[in-house]
Amino acid sequence: MDWGSISGIVLALLGILLGQAIEGGRIGSILQPAAFFIVFFGTLGAVLLQTKPKSFIQGILMSKLILRPPADDREELAKRAIYWAATARKEGMLALENFINRETDPFIRKGLMLISDATPPEKIREVCAIDMHFYEVEQRNAAKVWDAAGGYAPTIGILGAVLGLIHVMENLSDPELLGSGIAVAFVATIYGVGLANLLFLPIANKLKSHIQHELMRREMLMNAWVSMAKGDHPKIIEERLHSYLR
Repeated sequence: MDWGSISGIVLALLGILLGQAIEGGRIGSILQPAAFFIVFFGTLGAVLLQTKPKSFIQGILMSKLILRPPADDREELAKRAIYWAATARKEGMLALENFINRETDPFIRKGLMLISDATPPEKIREVCAIDMHFYEVEQRNAAKVWDAAGGYAPTIGILGAVLGLIHVMENLSDPELLGSGIAVAFVATIYGVGLANLLFLPIANKLKSHIQHELMRREMLMNAWVSMAKGDHPKIIEERLHSYLR
């Protein structure tokens, strides 16, 4: 559980609610269903229009990483890579076939398969680099869902404000309806700016950091496999891997 993310969300909400209370305002005055529907569904529609369905669904599913980020297993992977290198040096590259079926990560399975097939070092780097490139493109397209939401939400909030003011102008002769129209106008802006800057954009940036972490993890493995294919001593491979851990 990422307690930093949870603390950030809680602090952001508390800051708004406590600020409203300190100013003497009612919490209920910023709970406007009409403003929420305008901003939320307007932003959702704009994002869906911009994004491919596959990337949109993947972006939504990726949001679980905000609260439950993947474990940093680079140190454990480095130990395994050193063991693979020692085994290959002692028993030959074909001995690595015994490790392939034990792995669940497709990227690791692919790398071990390339090594056991005695693939030249540069070919290993090429294949892994292509895999990493398309992984990055796919993941960043999914993360852009939240970037897009952060860009559209404030504008949709302004649109909600204009709609609220139109409602006000239509009911100038009825003072009882003026309050609700003005409330929707201002609260829609709060929702748009608030959702963008307190939720959507932070989520997008957090997902980008997770993507970068995974790319670094894969780069570490790729360099280990290239070194193994070149016949480097396990001690040299170990030193290279430790650079990533530092």
